[in-house]
Amino acid sequence: MSNTSKPLIYLASASPRRSALLHQIGVAHHVWPVEVDERVHAAEQPPCYVQRLADTKARALWARLGDVRLPVLAADTAVVIDEAILGKPRDEADGLRMLRRLSGCTHAVYTAVAVCRSDRCEMALSVSEVTFRSLSEEEILTYWRSGEPADKAGAYAVQGRAALYIERIAGSYSGIMGLPIFETGQLLQAAGVPLTDSWAPAQDEHTELPTQASSKRISTAAEVRG
Repeated sequence: MSNTSKPLIYLASASPRRSALLHQIGVAHHVWPVEVDERVHAAEQPPCYVQRLADTKARALWARLGDVRLPVLAADTAVVIDEAILGKPRDEADGLRMLRRLSGCTHAVYTAVAVCRSDRCEMALSVSEVTFRSLSEEEILTYWRSGEPADKAGAYAVQGRAALYIERIAGSYSGIMGLPIFETGQLLQAAGVPLTDSWAPAQDEHTELPTQASSKRISTAAEVRG
């Protein structure tokens, strides 16, 4: 289980980023990864590809559940440039090739989210754009050898060191990370998951006003600087 609260959903993903994003909005969950064939079908377009995989993952886990039937959430992300889908790099040569291709260009990031309940799966799609500045060969090699790109779609992590190279984004930052929070929230609410029930009230914060002595010290310091 991902936290100490009673789980509200199952997450069909081993991604620590997706789990962290669910924690961010207070959704307690079990992590139960599933393995599916992620090969792209012939002539398959990026939106269809990520939606098919998210749906397949969610249904695969739903079919494994026993008597405890909580909603299942799954997601899939693809980095796309010039209509080519960049998955996770196979090795160093593949990762370096991807990073060279992204350098100085704008690419699209598609993330599909699926939520299954009662044998029904609902879907949402997030589409964002990311622009990389031009990277030197040394920067590309240094970033790859940091280890960060190895298990990431498109060979980079927007929330990691790659942020140094990203000139702009348009769309959903969390979607680029792998789980668009807005669309995920809409699907979970439609599935009857209480998103805000566990939110603790904010602590009242009181700002202590400066005492007469501290005010005098501030004034004196200002006079000295003047």
